[in-house]
Amino acid sequence: MIKEKFVSLTKFAIRSPHEWVVIVRLSLRNLRMNKARTILTTLGIVIGITAVIIVMAGGQALKNYIVAYVEAFGSDYIQVEVKIPGTGATSFANASGRATGVTITTLKEEDAKAVARIPNVSVWSEGNIGQELVTYKNVNKRVLFFGVGPDWPQIDGQAKLDEGTFFSEGENNGLSQVAVIGSGVKDSFFGNENAVGKVIKVKGQSFRVIGTVKKRGGAAGLFSLDDMIFAPVQTLNKKLLGVNYFQFIIFKVKDMSKIEQTSLDIRDVMRTQHKITDPDKEDFSVTSAVEARKILDTIFGALSYLLLALTSISLVVGGVGIMNVMYVAVTERTREIGLRKALGATNSGVLRQFLFEAVVVTFFGGVIGILLGIGTTYALNQLLARAGFSLAFAIPISSILLATGFSIGTGIIFGIYPAWKASKLSPIEALRK
Repeated sequence: MIKEKFVSLTKFAIRSPHEWVVIVRLSLRNLRMNKARTILTTLGIVIGITAVIIVMAGGQALKNYIVAYVEAFGSDYIQVEVKIPGTGATSFANASGRATGVTITTLKEEDAKAVARIPNVSVWSEGNIGQELVTYKNVNKRVLFFGVGPDWPQIDGQAKLDEGTFFSEGENNGLSQVAVIGSGVKDSFFGNENAVGKVIKVKGQSFRVIGTVKKRGGAAGLFSLDDMIFAPVQTLNKKLLGVNYFQFIIFKVKDMSKIEQTSLDIRDVMRTQHKITDPDKEDFSVTSAVEARKILDTIFGALSYLLLALTSISLVVGGVGIMNVMYVAVTERTREIGLRKALGATNSGVLRQFLFEAVVVTFFGGVIGILLGIGTTYALNQLLARAGFSLAFAIPISSILLATGFSIGTGIIFGIYPAWKASKLSPIEALRK
């Protein structure tokens, strides 16, 4: 059997005029002769590439969702929100501190009115959020109560009314117990009935529904934007939360070309209002839409690199498997290497043959991984859509290019040593084995 193989290889090598033709045909033949080994070796690359595609698609989907929600307010707004003094607005210390119960009570209506006097500021709205148990007849539902000002629909472009009206300045100042409910709340309480005019109970208090918001979709599985109730912020503060401060205030600007200067003006006004001279002691942060987008790009850029590094571990494991298999192949095919060299094959030719085999395995593993990754993301999109989530996995072209480069690079990097080892074999010693 071995003799017949050698004769076949000899004839093949003699009648092939071009070395690369010899290399390609020999490599493909050897891969076909060891199908089980080739499939198992390819599997590691397939898993790694699939993971890269899915993770990058998921990261891009989450970024698109959050960016779309932020940009729903447009690009012409500036937000002032509370923060823990001595921390950065986007720092872990600020986020963890507020999450564990640190409350900043210094953002007041006087601040909003003072900032509103800046010439480039148009409409504005204070805001507070609270979670309450809401009841209608025998149905109970825990929802987010979103206290905002009467100009909120001009700020949140996605808060479009399906029926009824939004509350007025008079209803806000008069502490009217009125509510504009999301489509999820409407479906839970009223089904297909008209919700306007109906009365719901919150902490034993009656709130009259004056409007409903069109369906918007979920928020990355964390909560549903349709399970929110908008109420006058003054009513929420004084009748439900029992506070006189806000978590944030959003201002729309008139001239986008002056948004950076307006941000600086707002910061100066807020420092004056809070009698702050040391920037490290600021109990507020000022963020424009432009700055928010830059922050998101930075955060998701870093997150993408982190996730890519984690998923690349599987590619490294697959690469080590390729190195191991190719090294074993060199040992098993010592006589074949010796015969090729005896027939005139050069060291570089042998090296290219084994390196080509490694690249072929990883390349096809990459192609299969890309197709499997695309198919998986499509299936996930269908499942999320049926579950009512608006988060859609989006496959960036860069992920496909990166996956292809990774697969080929893995073959070259992890195949170079076994190929070099094969090229250095002595033809005489090889034929003796």
